Amino acid sequence: MSESNKQQAVNKLTEIVANFTAMISTRMPDDVVDKLKQLKDAETSSMGKIIYHTMFDNMQKAIDLNRPACQDTGEIMFFVKVGSRFPLLGELQSILKQAVEEATVKAPLRHNAVEIFDEVNTGKNTGSGVPWVTWDIVPDGDDAEIEVYMAGGGCTLPGRSKVLMPSEGYEGVVKFVFENISTLAVNACPPVLVGVGIATSVETAAVLSRKAILRPIGSRHPNPKAAELELRLEEGLNRLGIGPQGLTGNSFSDGRAYRICRSPSVNHRRCCFYRLLGASSQHTASSCRSHL
Repeated sequence: MSESNKQQAVNKLTEIVANFTAMISTRMPDDVVDKLKQLKDAETSSMGKIIYHTMFDNMQKAIDLNRPACQDTGEIMFFVKVGSRFPLLGELQSILKQAVEEATVKAPLRHNAVEIFDEVNTGKNTGSGVPWVTWDIVPDGDDAEIEVYMAGGGCTLPGRSKVLMPSEGYEGVVKFVFENISTLAVNACPPVLVGVGIATSVETAAVLSRKAILRPIGSRHPNPKAAELELRLEEGLNRLGIGPQGLTGNSFSDGRAYRICRSPSVNHRRCCFYRLLGASSQHTASSCRSHL
């Protein structure tokens, strides 16, 4: 690829990611909308019905006015699965940063990047380590799949991690999730999607818990035991009666797990608007795929 063609490709990919990032701040993925409709139709409490009605009214206004559905558009993160032969691999980090800055103006997105210790808002949603990018390099591949994740402050605040003793087993995972959800989920603008990561370290488990959230709603873990754990978590959490916006109701969560081993456990929550802004390549309005 000539330098001229490469620069054109860089500009084009930057524009695509910027437009996509701006767009997902205003529009919910199809599976999120479908799930909210199910919860709305199944809700029996008068307060819950009012809240769901307000949510859908807000979502429609966001589309009509082309404005973010929530004032907190979060810290933007990317999960990138890219081939080692992707022609713009070396430029991809700078492309994502520039795309965030452009999306901040286009959407517009709230300025959420403040330099630690300096206490200065960059005004661009970029800065030291922001946007954060998690890389998955595919040997001999030549394409890139980019998942955009908006981590809102309110729904990220209740995130917790814990190193479990071996004797606690999977019961310890369930207990940990229930203790946190029952006390903290009301701060995360329910209904929520609960991601549970089980891994060899706290750091890895945290990443896996976020990846769990990116899976399409309604999907189950391919491992039967993990799928059963997800189902039990979902059924049990919905029996807490927290309801939409934490003001009581029938249902308020969907649970899923992601694991590579079995020591620490981390769970993260997303509010109804920002819980699933990245998903698989088959998912509409939730992933950005590039072939160059």
